[in-house]
Amino acid sequence: EHPDLPVRQIDSVEGVRGGAVLLTIHFVEQGLQLAFLRKRNDSQSVIDIFNRLYLELGPDVFMEIFPILLADNGSEFSNPSAIEFDTQENPRTKLFYCNPSAPYQKGSCENNHEMIRRVIPKSVDIGQYTQEQINLMMSHINSYARKKLGNKSPYEMFEFQYGQKPLNVFHLQKIPADEIILSPELLK
Repeated sequence: EHPDLPVRQIDSVEGVRGGAVLLTIHFVEQGLQLAFLRKRNDSQSVIDIFNRLYLELGPDVFMEIFPILLADNGSEFSNPSAIEFDTQENPRTKLFYCNPSAPYQKGSCENNHEMIRRVIPKSVDIGQYTQEQINLMMSHINSYARKKLGNKSPYEMFEFQYGQKPLNVFHLQKIPADEIILSPELLK
């Protein structure tokens, strides 16, 4: 019904089985990706993150930035009403799901996880990091210029469209191009 509304792709990145995970939120058009550390891969931890973002951004900005969410069928996204509505039952977003066994339906999110894996390889315990370290990693990733964005960074594209305030709420900083590190050394 609203083909011009932007879709935000959400997913989880696992380190070691049963350990801490990241909730990622990918802004497809701008290429920006957020990552939030969670101790467990459960639905309450996802709900808590969206509740916090809603409070920090305010209802109007939140609804402008997150009109539609697209998730896979993971158990961490199994309580859609708690994500779609605030604590007073006011609508704040719409959550849709990919078809079963069709992760390609949110392929740009999956592809962007490769940038995270440059810094945190598979099978590395994500729980050893702090949210501040994850924010630093995402600042470096989002400051990296992309050819498909006209050699602009996701940070610059997002800032142009939505301004600086949401980036501050997301704890992202612009990293100068010659200081970007996309390897495990960044978090040592």
